[in-house]
Amino acid sequence: MFKHEKKLMHKVRVEKPNPQYAVLMQEQLGGCNGELKAAMQYLSQSFRAKDPVFKDLLLDIGTEELSHLEIVAECINLLNGGDVDYKKIDSGELETMVTFGLNPALINSSGNPWTADYVTVTGDLAADLLADIASEQRAKVVYEYLYRQIDDKYVKETIMFLLEREEAHNALFCEALNKITHDGSNKNFGISEDSRLYFDLSKPGRYFDDPKPEPVEMKNAPGCSCKDKKAKK
Repeated sequence: MFKHEKKLMHKVRVEKPNPQYAVLMQEQLGGCNGELKAAMQYLSQSFRAKDPVFKDLLLDIGTEELSHLEIVAECINLLNGGDVDYKKIDSGELETMVTFGLNPALINSSGNPWTADYVTVTGDLAADLLADIASEQRAKVVYEYLYRQIDDKYVKETIMFLLEREEAHNALFCEALNKITHDGSNKNFGISEDSRLYFDLSKPGRYFDDPKPEPVEMKNAPGCSCKDKKAKK
C-alpha cells in the first residue's frame, strides 16, 4: 500500500522561469537515468525479493524515488512558467510546449518517451543490487551536469538535495550488496584454474614476458588464492 503525503520532501522554488532549463530537467523525469526509471526499477525488483530486509529496502527507496519524481516535476512546472509560448524556447525540445501544454511529461530532454527498457530486473539479488548502484551513480552524474548549467540558487538547492539523496541510496545499496556472500550470482562457480587466471593480452603486456600468468588474488572469493596456489606447489 502506498500513501501520498501532500508535503514535498524538499521545498521547490525558482528565482525566475527558465523554459530552456526546464527542457534539461526533463532528463531526470523521463530519461534513462531519471527518477521514474529508478522508482520502477527498485519497485519491480522488490516483487521477487524473498528476504524481507532486502524487499523493504527496495520498496522504501523505490517509494522515495517517486517523491523525487514529484519534486522534479514541480521544478519543471515553475521553470516553464504559466503561459504556453513556444517563442520562449530558443532551442531544444518543444514538445512540452506544443503537445503537453507545459505538463511535465514522461519524456527525456530530447522528447523521447520513457520506456520500460530502461529498467533492469534479473531476479538475482546480487545482480540487481549492482545495477542499482550503477543507476545511482549515473543519476548523480546527470545531476552534477545539471547543477553546473544553472545559476538559479533555488534550483541548485533542489538539485543538491536530490543529488545527496542519490548518494544516500548508493550507500544503502552498497551495504546491502556487502551482506550477500554466497547467494545467486555471488556464488563461487569456479571449479578450475580458468576461473582464477588473468591473461594480460595488451602489447607489449606482461603476457609476452610471462606466458604462464599467475592466478590473481580474489580477496572476496572463498577458497583458492594466489598465495594458496603457490604454497601447494
